[in-house]
This record gives sequence, C-alpha cells and structure tokens, in this order.
Amino acid sequence: MRSGSNLEKVLAHGDFAVTGELGPPQSNDREVVVKKAKAYKGYVDAVNITDNQTAIVRMSSIAACAIAAGLGLDPVMQMTCRDRNRIAMQSDILGASALGIKNILCLTGDHQSFGNHPTSKNVYDIDSIQLIGMVKGMRDDKRFLNGEEMKSEPRMFIGAAANPFADPFEYRVVRLAKKVAAGADFIQTQAVFDVPRFRRWMEMVWDHGLHERVYILAGVIPVKSAGAMRYMKNDVPGMSVPDELVRRMEQASDPKEEGIRICVETILQLREIEGVSGIHLMPIMWESIAPVIVERAGLLPRPVYDQDDM
Repeated sequence: MRSGSNLEKVLAHGDFAVTGELGPPQSNDREVVVKKAKAYKGYVDAVNITDNQTAIVRMSSIAACAIAAGLGLDPVMQMTCRDRNRIAMQSDILGASALGIKNILCLTGDHQSFGNHPTSKNVYDIDSIQLIGMVKGMRDDKRFLNGEEMKSEPRMFIGAAANPFADPFEYRVVRLAKKVAAGADFIQTQAVFDVPRFRRWMEMVWDHGLHERVYILAGVIPVKSAGAMRYMKNDVPGMSVPDELVRRMEQASDPKEEGIRICVETILQLREIEGVSGIHLMPIMWESIAPVIVERAGLLPRPVYDQDDM
C-alpha cells in the first residue's frame, strides 16, 4: 500500500469507488464543513476538499480535511499550483501528512481572474504534472524537490484530474499519459454528461493501456434546473452536454428530480465501461443529495476495511 488510505484500499480490492466533493465555506465556520461532511459519511469512500475553487477565498483545504478526518471520513486534499510555490507546497504536504491526511489531488487551479481577487498575483511555480512528480518523489524517494533527503516521508495516495471533453480531443489522452508517467495513482475526470464521447475517450485510454496503470473515477454532477444544465452546456469551458439532456430538464415537472434521475442513469452507464473504477460525485453546494444518488445507483453499502487490512 502506498498510503493506506480508505480510498486506496477500496480501489485495490477492486470495489467500485465513490468519492464526493465538499466545498469549504467562505468563512471560518467549521459547522458548515461538519454538516456537509456528515451528509457524506457512510455514502462515499473519500471526500475531496476543494482548494479555493473557482479562485474564491475559502477555508483552507488542509483545515477542512482535518475536520472531515476527525469525523471519520477519508479526506482527499486538493492542492492547486496557483497559490503556492514549491516551498509552500512541500511544507503543506508535510503538514497534511502529519494531520493524518493520506490522499492528495494535484491541480493547476482556476485562473485568479475568474475569482473574487482578480488582480491578485498567481504563482504557478510548477505545473500540475510537476506537482504529481514532486509528491511521488517525497513519498517514494524520501526526497524534497531539491534532492535533499527527508527523515520521514509523507505517505500520500496521489490523484490528478483529467478532462475527456476539452479540445483538441486526441490530446487529452496524451496529457493523461503524462500524469500517469509522473506518478498519479488515481484520476478524477470532468463531469460526464456525454457518455458516448466519454466512451470514445476511454477507448483511447485502453489503446494506451492507461486503465491498467491508474484508477479512473468518472465525474458526475446532479443538476437542479434547466438553467443550470444550459449553463453547463453553454458557459463552462471543456464541457459536453447533449441537447437531449437540456430538453429533458426544460420539460420536467420536477427539475430537481429529473436532475437526480439523469445523474443516476449516467452512473449506471459508466459502471458498464471497462476501466472505470468508480465515480466522483460533485453536487456543487448540494452535498445533502449525495445519499439519495448513491442509494439509487445501487452503490450501498460502501465497503468497510479494518485498519490493518491490506
């Protein structure tokens, strides 16, 4: 085992994994994190804590991860390259490991011009692929990025993101291969609405044999309204949303219920695709719906392992 995290155990056992995404509050109110985390408990194998997502200031991912871990959840600390140089990143990785955090998702991060501090200075000292390699070097070689040896290594299960829908389409698998080569253990993808296009991406993944080297968790989003579905289709870069789904939401008498139904149908289709090891549920400030989706998708009960298992 590389980290001994619950997520790693689930995937290593061959179970279909479920992770959920939790956005910390724009405040120091820990009860917000507690409430969202409790909605996930027993329904996911690990919970991603975002790192100032959409470049908006929020409670730090490390702090929210520590709160979630204290509630018995297995946190995935998201870390972006936008806000820290390599010194701060390595420092935070050591600190997170000391707090018992065993999963990390390495991201580039949304550009600060999209957030609430658009004139702030970005960092991007290293990119997401270099970040993956840096964490792997710290874990497997017990060395900092400058080559110096450390006394004890952070045991991290290393994750990365992939977008099967951005253009140029063929390049997406090339970029995925670079992340796998850098040391990614698992991948979480952009939200899947267009299952046929995702399947074509997976066919390229098969051709490169990447599904045999890394665990792939497909992203899913439960959408609440037709307006939200249209926004996903028209205004979110790198997203593919079929017109059929927009029409279903527009014609639905209960759009929230229709959004749940679409999400569950998508999960059932994804489970049938070779090489998909799980799903990553991104409710976008609707964490309370996670139990409903996981139950309707037939993903309960979640597997439970002993502390010393594996």
